[in-house]
Amino acid sequence: MPSVRLAMAQTNPVVGDISGNLAQTIAIVDEAVLNGANLVVFGEMNLTGYPIEDLAARMSFIEAAEAAVTQLAEVLQAPKYLNIAVVVGHPSKATKSNGWSLAQNSATAIVSGKIIGRYSKHHLPNYSVFDEFRNFVPGDSLLTFEFQGLRFSTLICEDIWQSGGPVAELKDAATDVALILNGSPFEVSKTDARLKLVQELSKRHSCASAYVNLVGGQDDLVFDGNSFFIDQDGNVIARARQFDSDLTYVDISDGTFISISPSARKISDSIPEQDNRDEFAEIWGALVLGLRDYVEKNAFSSVVLGLSGGIDSAVCAVLASDAIGPDRVFGVSMPSKYSSGHSRSDAQDLAERIGCHYRTEAIEGMVDSFESQLRLDGLASENLQARMRGVILMALSNTEGHLTLTTGNKTELAVGYSTIYGDSVGGFAPIKDVEKSLVWKLAEWRNAKALEMGLTPPIPENSITKPPSAELRPDQLDQDSLPEYELLDRLLDAYVERRLGRDQLIAEGFEATIVDRIIALVDRAEWKRRQGAIGPKITGMAFGRDRRLPITNKFR
Repeated sequence: MPSVRLAMAQTNPVVGDISGNLAQTIAIVDEAVLNGANLVVFGEMNLTGYPIEDLAARMSFIEAAEAAVTQLAEVLQAPKYLNIAVVVGHPSKATKSNGWSLAQNSATAIVSGKIIGRYSKHHLPNYSVFDEFRNFVPGDSLLTFEFQGLRFSTLICEDIWQSGGPVAELKDAATDVALILNGSPFEVSKTDARLKLVQELSKRHSCASAYVNLVGGQDDLVFDGNSFFIDQDGNVIARARQFDSDLTYVDISDGTFISISPSARKISDSIPEQDNRDEFAEIWGALVLGLRDYVEKNAFSSVVLGLSGGIDSAVCAVLASDAIGPDRVFGVSMPSKYSSGHSRSDAQDLAERIGCHYRTEAIEGMVDSFESQLRLDGLASENLQARMRGVILMALSNTEGHLTLTTGNKTELAVGYSTIYGDSVGGFAPIKDVEKSLVWKLAEWRNAKALEMGLTPPIPENSITKPPSAELRPDQLDQDSLPEYELLDRLLDAYVERRLGRDQLIAEGFEATIVDRIIALVDRAEWKRRQGAIGPKITGMAFGRDRRLPITNKFR
């Protein structure tokens, strides 16, 4: 019999649903105990969901979270939990001489129903998510406790990104296993950075590490799970599923660590198995999870979106179908007098391939009425067409209860290539953080995945290969107004993601005239971005969360 059977509980809590999260926590402890575990570790802020943003400044919320910890301890006093240890994440009160002030980010250890210790990061501010590289607030001295003859030390998320603080105490505390509670959002290539960091920590401090992350979508963040256990030599002993709730077990005895699978089931279902070494699979999984949880956690029955026959709306429709099922996806074709025949046929083809609802609502009559009364032409007329489509989608949303999806991509968002209150209308933007060239690659990946599974590729080939067009005037193409997308995305990556200035961009080989034009477009479009819907963050520089410029701004 091992000294400790550790269960790493990778859960998907709902922010603010403290009673529901507590019930989920107890159910998972019961399952872990049934499978022989005697130590169960949860992720960061498991009892409240995460991030809590301005709820951190609401005393009633923090008190409710602390009451849930007390309730959990009382439940764990039952005889069946004798000699069972549980470590759970939650916010708690921070006190000053003048009374309650700010919240703390805490982890509490409970053994046989008794709270034996708490580790807190002092004075948690109400920023939206703990950043591993900024806003670091040192915590208390390390919480170390003995259990079954082993020494466990508890850390929280950004502790491990620092060389000092509690991490420095691991070796002096003779730690056998570091329990690291995390709420670490997904970003492309972040998985390897986490693993490398914990491997170095384990080797440097001669202790094993259990890295337990949250999973699930919360507004524009996606927590990907991917929890893991590392031994003192940096070897990966066990790894949890990505983009799915999971229970992962490790037996610990006499300095040895063995991954076991006492239960073959996972806590929740997922889209087809993902290879988390495949970058496109990771991105698709993050986008699906973010969309699914936004729909489910906000109690929407279905989604509606415009189907233009183009690549962006096609990818968004397939993401929605993968996330919530095609029977809950309502596609609307809204042709104008400028719409090509293939736009309509490609949209219908897509709907038939994925099996979603499909209808046509022509906009020509509505547009003619407005143009006649307001005497509109040129750009005003082009924008009017997009706004008529927005009116239709929001009317259907109001009437039928759908969440409206806006289908704009990151490249369009960057340069303002959209109509405010038109094609930008909606409550959620599934590909908001996906540049145009990546949208095409994801479409090709998803079709290839379908073929591997013996299924019909969901995205019509013509939607992938035809030149993109807003079709707001005769023979219009995106490239009439913008540089070729591959070039544009490389320039935007340098300017937005890498934050290079004008002279640096020119030094990298971009033409000065294009640089000046694109910088001006990006900076002028800030006002549009501020009014846009949220969408899943997959990069380190997502509009609306990571990058905000003054709207009134003369710096170029």
